[in-house]
Amino acid sequence: MRDVTTAQTTVDLDVQPTPLALLLLGREADARSERGVECPGDLPSPSDPDLVERARAAKERLGDKVFVLGHHYQRDEVIQFADVTGDSFKLARDAAARPEAEYIVFCGVHFMAESADILTGDDQKVVLPDLAAGCSMADMATAEQVAECWDVLTEAGIAEQVVPVSYMNSSADIKAFTGKHGGTICTSSNAKRALDWAFEQGEKVLFLPDQHLGRNTAVRDMGMSLEDCVLYNPHKPNGGLTAEELRNAKMILWRGHCSVHGRFSIDSVDDVRERIPGVRVLVHPECKHEVVAAADEVGSTEYIIKALDAAPAGSKWAIGTELNLVRRLANAHPDKEIVFLDKTVCFCSTMNRIDLPHLVWTLESLAEGNLVNRIEVDRETEQFAKQALERMLALP
Repeated sequence: MRDVTTAQTTVDLDVQPTPLALLLLGREADARSERGVECPGDLPSPSDPDLVERARAAKERLGDKVFVLGHHYQRDEVIQFADVTGDSFKLARDAAARPEAEYIVFCGVHFMAESADILTGDDQKVVLPDLAAGCSMADMATAEQVAECWDVLTEAGIAEQVVPVSYMNSSADIKAFTGKHGGTICTSSNAKRALDWAFEQGEKVLFLPDQHLGRNTAVRDMGMSLEDCVLYNPHKPNGGLTAEELRNAKMILWRGHCSVHGRFSIDSVDDVRERIPGVRVLVHPECKHEVVAAADEVGSTEYIIKALDAAPAGSKWAIGTELNLVRRLANAHPDKEIVFLDKTVCFCSTMNRIDLPHLVWTLESLAEGNLVNRIEVDRETEQFAKQALERMLALP
């Protein structure tokens, strides 16, 4: 038998990684990015049994100089140190209401810390315990892509009819674009009010960056049809749409979504109804339209919390939102059966980057007089982003 040897040839293609690839790998830093940057310094070991006491001691040393915000999707180990908890906008407003706090430690993600910086005083410093805690949804709309979209709308002859409405879950750059073009910000709680206002200002809305919240609000809450909505894909020429499609649309939805809420499916709903007779399905409006249509109730994070607080003992609920919150609600209501809508465990991976070692490192650094991981929005961006946020605050 003949011995056959296969030779392998290595070709040096001199391929250089792109800046984006390096950013996503955590090998580059970009203060304006939602993800992909590392924290300086050495973090304590996650197995350190003294982490809780170290966090408590550092927070006590700082006293009124620090105000810790905890988003509902945070881990229990982190949320225990929060002075207030809530959704992103509630927390940003809570921070603005504490002008005596020199340091605002935001246990959330990058865009939330940006919003807090926009709304707090110039002498206050907003800190994010892990700079890589970003938001995949916010990443799906960059300033360059949205500017190009506006050029497409201009070429189609409809830009003057379009009012941008941006979800709170967007970068400061996108909020500034919205403010500069006469638009407003919305939350999952007030999206209908924001859209009602926008349609009083113009004939069409460009909704950024979550397509599902925009579609669900337009169709479910405002009586539009699915045909009134078109999907703008920033990765295709002209968004993948013709000028005629843009002219005929009422809602121009950006092709973005939440990686957590986008996981829930009709199969998830059907399966839980089969497994738990009499269960009520309650989902967040960032879920897909078909999931929202099949649910019994739909509402924001705050709505979900209040609904379960008010629910009668013995009631059964399947919740379609982030798992940390669902677990916390189940533990808080042992008299009710509360389950996660999907069989697959799904945390918000970037939100979960804020862990106890990062929080301890942050608080101890601040207590020693070392400012770390400050989130600071530049003046011009802040000016226009604040205009958009103030329009939201003025909504009836």
